[in-house]
Amino acid sequence: MPADPHVLDELRRLRARVPQLTGALATGVDGRVLAQDTPGVDGDAVAALIESAHGAAVKLADATGQGEFRELLVRGLHGFVATYAAGDGAVLTLLAQDRVNTGRLLLEGRRAAARIGELGELGELGDVRKPARHARPAAKAAAARTRTPRATRTSTTDARTTTES
Repeated sequence: MPADPHVLDELRRLRARVPQLTGALATGVDGRVLAQDTPGVDGDAVAALIESAHGAAVKLADATGQGEFRELLVRGLHGFVATYAAGDGAVLTLLAQDRVNTGRLLLEGRRAAARIGELGELGELGDVRKPARHARPAAKAAAARTRTPRATRTSTTDARTTTES
């Protein structure tokens, strides 16, 4: 399948903004490659791994009560793999050198994933909707978190220490 030109443009702009990126890949949640800018990397093989990792991350976030999956960051000896939800049916994965500023990587990845997700919502990506889920029992409600009231602070501006010599 030919790469989606809108997504490919976004990947190239992203790589220009973050020079330490060594690759960028957009896939459907089903592992289908939408667009890739990954020199020297087999996009189809990585897409299959992304599908598995995404599925595991979705289940982990759900099982731990963290809500809907947003992103996954893996650090290896030579760099990072950052995977982001891009709307309901797409996933953005970035490959970066170890010296990348991780804050910048996360910020730029989130922005690009949001733009790719918008393209999917506009129908620009073809059919990348989430696969139909089988009916499952209602999940346990997350335990309600209670907040403890904060103690009032006492003013220390009047408490002066003097030394007499």
